[in-house]
Amino acid sequence: MRRPVTVAGARLRDKPILVPLLIAANVAAYVLTAIQAGNFGANFRSALFVDYSLIPLTVAGGQWWRLVTSGFLHIGVVHLVMNMLALWVIGRDLELLLGRARFAAVYGLSLIGGSTAVFLLGGADQPVAGASGAVYGLMGGIAVAALRLKVSLRPVITVIALNIVASVLIPGISLLGHIGGLLLGAASTAALVYAPRERRTLVQAGALVALLVVLVVVLVVRDVSYGDLSCVGSGYELACG
Repeated sequence: MRRPVTVAGARLRDKPILVPLLIAANVAAYVLTAIQAGNFGANFRSALFVDYSLIPLTVAGGQWWRLVTSGFLHIGVVHLVMNMLALWVIGRDLELLLGRARFAAVYGLSLIGGSTAVFLLGGADQPVAGASGAVYGLMGGIAVAALRLKVSLRPVITVIALNIVASVLIPGISLLGHIGGLLLGAASTAALVYAPRERRTLVQAGALVALLVVLVVVLVVRDVSYGDLSCVGSGYELACG
């Protein structure tokens, strides 16, 4: 007998695993930076934060890991708590719907999508950090899933709209990272929930790889336009993602 699966092809499960692990990783990174800085409110002064936050110029200089590591760093307790609450509320249902591997792919593409938007269009010397790009990707994903399942989109759209408005009105928020994550999350989730059942795995894998390739191409093209840059100073204004 076939086991029941979700619209994305995932086995039915009763609790999420990746979401708690992601929250634990973000909290651990914050605690490490706070201890290193000797200040829980100014943890961004730690060497770890400086070395792993997203600064477009340093990425262009070859420090590509910042595109990913910046998504696990936060500027202060409030920034961390807001993102982790959103991740817990939105991520649990989406992980159960997509399954662990697919959810991990959506989260990762959303994180890189947000970082790519900052690298492409953001200030060259402005550090950005935060899980919001990935979290906004989950918002886009849950909206697409609701559309596929034909349930009311009003609560999801309201939450997304309020968050985008907050991104515009509140100083120091990286709107680019949010929009980039939102778009990649929606696109990758659409590829998962709308894939034809007969060749679902092949179509899903192909679509996710194609999205990753597009991101890599955009990053490489933008990197070339920056030229040969290898370092950037400290003391720039921080932006929360």
